[in-house]
Amino acid sequence: LKEAFQCCTVVATPLIPPPLHSASMGKPGQARQVFRTFGRTKTQKVKTGEAVKPKAPKLKKNIVPGSILILLTGRFRGSRVVFLKQLESGLLLVTGPYGVNGVPLKRVPQTHCIGTSTKVELGGADFGSINDAYFSQTAKDAKKAKKAKKAPLTVDSEVPSKPTEMKENENKMDEPIIKGLSDELKGYLKTRFALSNGMYPHEMKF
Repeated sequence: LKEAFQCCTVVATPLIPPPLHSASMGKPGQARQVFRTFGRTKTQKVKTGEAVKPKAPKLKKNIVPGSILILLTGRFRGSRVVFLKQLESGLLLVTGPYGVNGVPLKRVPQTHCIGTSTKVELGGADFGSINDAYFSQTAKDAKKAKKAKKAPLTVDSEVPSKPTEMKENENKMDEPIIKGLSDELKGYLKTRFALSNGMYPHEMKF
């Protein structure tokens, strides 16, 4: 009987609770994950060719060849100069003239000057040979002069300056303008523009 009873007895196994999370159920509090895929950015090929040159800005109505301008920036700020023409780069070609107020032939941005109602007769002065390349050469000479000043001077060393040919040409171009100037206009070009107390530019008529 004992043997039969031992065969019929069933061993009770303790119940083990299932794990809190499994591979099929997922983690507790897990949200649905959506992985968003972005397409590759399309790169636009730039056509290689000649660069488009920007157009020169239009001149103001009160700026015409022969009109007197007032410089607002740079070494000669406040000086009055004579406008000659507009170059291809859009810069304005002006002159003092040098023999009157010491301002040489130079380029000026249109936004850095004030146009006045006073005009001067150019007297047939020819500035057709002056372009942007003319000033690029003078800029190279100026850099050479700076390097020469920094270098130790010797007996044989010479400091490069503006070529005499360029100075003579500029003086010849200024001669017809200076001849047509009266004493009043010469004095007007020599005086520098300045503001004092109680003077407001927006209320002034140039």
